[in-house]
Amino acid sequence: MDVHRRRAKITGVGAYVPPFVLTNKDLEQMVDTSDEWITTRTGIKERRIMTQPNTASSDLGAEAVKQLLHKTQTDPNEIDLVICATATPDMLFPDTANVIRDKVGIRSGFGFEISAACSGFLYALETGAKFVESGLKKVIVVGADKMSSIVDYTDRTTCILFGDAAGAVLLEPSDDDTGIIDSVLESDGMGRNYLYQKGGGSYHPATHETVENREHFIYQEGRTVFKFAVNGMVQSIKKLMQRHHLSKDDIQWVVPHQANMRIIQSISNMFEFPLERIMVNIHKYGNTTTATIPLCLWEWENQLKKGDALILTAFGGGFTWGSIYLRWSYDPPATEQASPPDVE
Repeated sequence: MDVHRRRAKITGVGAYVPPFVLTNKDLEQMVDTSDEWITTRTGIKERRIMTQPNTASSDLGAEAVKQLLHKTQTDPNEIDLVICATATPDMLFPDTANVIRDKVGIRSGFGFEISAACSGFLYALETGAKFVESGLKKVIVVGADKMSSIVDYTDRTTCILFGDAAGAVLLEPSDDDTGIIDSVLESDGMGRNYLYQKGGGSYHPATHETVENREHFIYQEGRTVFKFAVNGMVQSIKKLMQRHHLSKDDIQWVVPHQANMRIIQSISNMFEFPLERIMVNIHKYGNTTTATIPLCLWEWENQLKKGDALILTAFGGGFTWGSIYLRWSYDPPATEQASPPDVE
């Protein structure tokens, strides 16, 4: 690795979650489940749901980007590129990144979408970093998912897991030794059989039959996904630590995808990372897919110090997985953290 290469750094974080809270008690009235069962097996207590009519993932993403631009005092027309990671695009085309650009008022540069399920934000972040390394000056990476649009609220195995949210970061060239240092990103198409949305693509186009068979909702084989998720994230973290001769004491924060508290605890146990140094907010938001990692960075922004070493890690359908090693590039903002609208 060329230590003198141009490096990308995160210079700001924004987020948005909808105002409506769907609690475990609410789900008890919808499916055969209980607050105790959900909490014990997932760590989730509540999740946010976008209930406003005629809204989509782009609306979540646009609110996160607006906050990011405001916090960083960035003119929308300074943005060279917007990359949106999402598992729930507004439409198959045009892509959600360009819809977000339009809703925010970004008229310069270009945008595109990345689909890698829950690993999407990491894939998009590494892609955005490469564009900065190759000469772009300001790149926004968004993770936005309206998971409620593909959740079957009669399926107690999946409806308890997911929520709606968006998070966004601004990438700019680094002028010091902070920024995105390295990544391990991997995938294996055999995972398509265990976590997927069957209907709606070219393989199973939408028909009366696909709708009647409820094929437009998310499906997962939980035990298999759990096993591969733990192994994938652990191995990718190990590769980064070995490559950079890092011990657990060299890392200030681990930022895992918020899929299941048991997965997060497994990562903690395997590396002996205390949970106090692992960002966890799954109890409040559930699994927001591509939004979980930037949502964590947003919530912990005031605790991050310039130079802090972070490892971001995720696993998603496909299968996709990986980790990113970075050094945080700024101290806590002088002004009080700006909350996403409707967050208490």
